[in-house]
Amino acid sequence: MSHDAPGKLPGTTPSATPGTASPGAEENQGKGLNAGSVGLLGSLVIGVSTIAPAYTLSGALGPTAAAVGTHLPAILLVGFLPMLLVALGYRQLNRAMPDSGTTFTWVSKAFGPWVGWMGSWGLLAATILVLSNLAGIAVDFLYLAIAQVTGREEIAELTRNVPLNVATCLVFVALASWISYRGMEATKVVQYLLVGFQVIVLVWFSVAAYLHVADGTAFEGLHMDPDWFNPLSVDSFSTFAAGVSLSVFIYWGWDVVLTLNEESTDGANTPGRSALATILVIVALYLMVALAVLMYSGVSSEGVGLGNPEIQENVFAALAGPIMGPTAVLMSIAVLSSSAASLQSTMISPARTMLAMGYYGALPRKYARVNARFQTPGYATMAAAVIASVFYAVMRVISENVLWDTITTLGMMVCFYYGVTALACVWYFRRDAFKSVRGFLGKFAAPLVGGILLLVFFVQTSYDSMDPEYGSGSEIGGVGLVFILGVGILVLGLLMMFVQYRRNPAFFRQRFETTELPVID
Repeated sequence: MSHDAPGKLPGTTPSATPGTASPGAEENQGKGLNAGSVGLLGSLVIGVSTIAPAYTLSGALGPTAAAVGTHLPAILLVGFLPMLLVALGYRQLNRAMPDSGTTFTWVSKAFGPWVGWMGSWGLLAATILVLSNLAGIAVDFLYLAIAQVTGREEIAELTRNVPLNVATCLVFVALASWISYRGMEATKVVQYLLVGFQVIVLVWFSVAAYLHVADGTAFEGLHMDPDWFNPLSVDSFSTFAAGVSLSVFIYWGWDVVLTLNEESTDGANTPGRSALATILVIVALYLMVALAVLMYSGVSSEGVGLGNPEIQENVFAALAGPIMGPTAVLMSIAVLSSSAASLQSTMISPARTMLAMGYYGALPRKYARVNARFQTPGYATMAAAVIASVFYAVMRVISENVLWDTITTLGMMVCFYYGVTALACVWYFRRDAFKSVRGFLGKFAAPLVGGILLLVFFVQTSYDSMDPEYGSGSEIGGVGLVFILGVGILVLGLLMMFVQYRRNPAFFRQRFETTELPVID
């Protein structure tokens, strides 16, 4: 099949409407990606890289602790639970339909093209939002690391120079997209180095914090309490939902390994296994670091306590010096490498989603173009880079608060598209899931509970974000900016969907059959 011709989603039939053409009569024989180029280890490293533990923890530990206090470990575990349940559903969907479109393809298959389009819009919005933020964080830590190495503190302030900040950000995005454009072999080499370094530094930091607590030289020096792990002790459901939304954000990104299914060895099984492995590795790493920080700093609003708003945007910048001493610069370099690595690996997901959407006719055909030399979605990769760059530049010029509020909105988008995809698993396997206990748990019970939890968190967070005090405190007409951004992104998705419908109605007229299902236990 030519890469310029739209494909037909597996299991679909053309609409019976007279005179309506099918989006394509040929079966999907591959989109031209480099099959077999990613194994289990490479996929795991890319998954950890996308989550970006050093960068994520630096910005999320403070706000989460401020919301839930010493119950930080409980919230991390609760946030992990729906991720694990949803990952089990993703694994089953991938085994039945290994397709780089993931959410787009699977939700379209289960619920039809309209819902599938909006589910993929949630994924694309989330990844574009985080790409812009990752680039911004990389800029901040680049100048901070240079300042620490040279001993010139004024260099760290260069990040506040808006033109220089935006220009440096564009360089980071360009480098990341160039590596992604060159294919998975180039991606893996970069990821092994950057991910390995940040994990080593996080373990170093945690051990040093535990030693300070043991020696009595910690700022707060708390001793571990079993109640920290009890989510039922959190004050209110709103607080609980806010904490979980933040924790969902810090786990987000593991699903990138599923978009590599057409480039993985054993594409039907390896991506699902690496997704589960990624989540388990991340929750262990997060608990280790969170307990170290909580025991060392406590949650007071003074000094380096996690409740101090002055350190919450960058916890590691405040704690690295007291905990790691003269080697603190390594933490700045680790966060820099974490954000840079994630910037590059996060490019994978929107590029392959747009590739699939172009291939099946849900976006213009040019998004389905695959570079003949590197076997990568060249046009879609460049499109993701350009959109992220323009978005960051515009938001950074308007206001840094607006930019940070878009990241708060990210949690809403993640809950939305993860939840919809999990329920797609339930519906797709609704007749097949009851043939065995294992099938019932993996295809029905786990994704049902995980999907409902995430959609409940989406609704609760959307409601809470109407309060002007939510996020940066910015508002328009008395309504919180986070809510307006979230609704605005979804409305924009609806508008884009109808524009594409006018351009290519054939995709939206496909009928999706789900009666004949493979038995996959």
